[in-house]
Amino acid sequence: MAVAVRKRLLTIEEYHQMAAAGILARDERIELIDGEIFEMTPIGNRHAACLRRLLHWLAPRLGPGIMHDAQNPLPLPEQRSEPQPDLVLLRTQADGYAVSPPTAADVLLVVEIADSSRTFDCNVKLPLYAAAGLAEAWIADLQAEELLVCREPSPEGYRDVRRLRRGESIVPLALSGQALPVDLLLG
Repeated sequence: MAVAVRKRLLTIEEYHQMAAAGILARDERIELIDGEIFEMTPIGNRHAACLRRLLHWLAPRLGPGIMHDAQNPLPLPEQRSEPQPDLVLLRTQADGYAVSPPTAADVLLVVEIADSSRTFDCNVKLPLYAAAGLAEAWIADLQAEELLVCREPSPEGYRDVRRLRRGESIVPLALSGQALPVDLLLG
C-alpha cells in the first residue's frame, strides 16, 4: 500500500515564530520561499560592489515618494514567502515601515543580484514576484554580464522580459526619465 508523502509548508508567521524561539538564528542567511526555508548564497565582492554602485546611482535620483531598501525581508503572505531581495524601491512611508512591513503594493522595483544564484533567481524568485504582482523585477546577472528586466506581471510570469547588455541602458518605471547604464550596474 503506497502512502502519499506530503510536505508541511510554513506560513510567514510560523517562520517568524521559529526565529523567535531560537530554532532559526536571526543572523542566518535564509529566506522563506513558497513555504520552504532556503539557504541564501554568500555575498561575494562582485555582488556587494554591484549593490553599492546601484545604491550610489539611485540615491540622488529618488524623489520624496520613493525610498530604497537593501537585503531586508519582503513579506508576500499569499505566496507563503518572505524573500530578501538585494534591493527594493518602495513607496515612502513616514515611519519607514516600522509598524508594519511593506506589502507587494508598496514595491516599485525589486532587484536580485546574481553572481552564483542565477538559476534560483530566474526559476524561483521571478515567478514568485510576478505572482505577487510586483510591477518590475530585475536580475543583474554578473556571470552573463547582462541585466534581465521583467515587467507586466501575471500569475503565469512576467509578460515583458528583456535582456540588456553592456552599452545599453534602462529607465526604471519608478524613475521616469532617469536612464541607468547597464555598464555602471555591472561594473
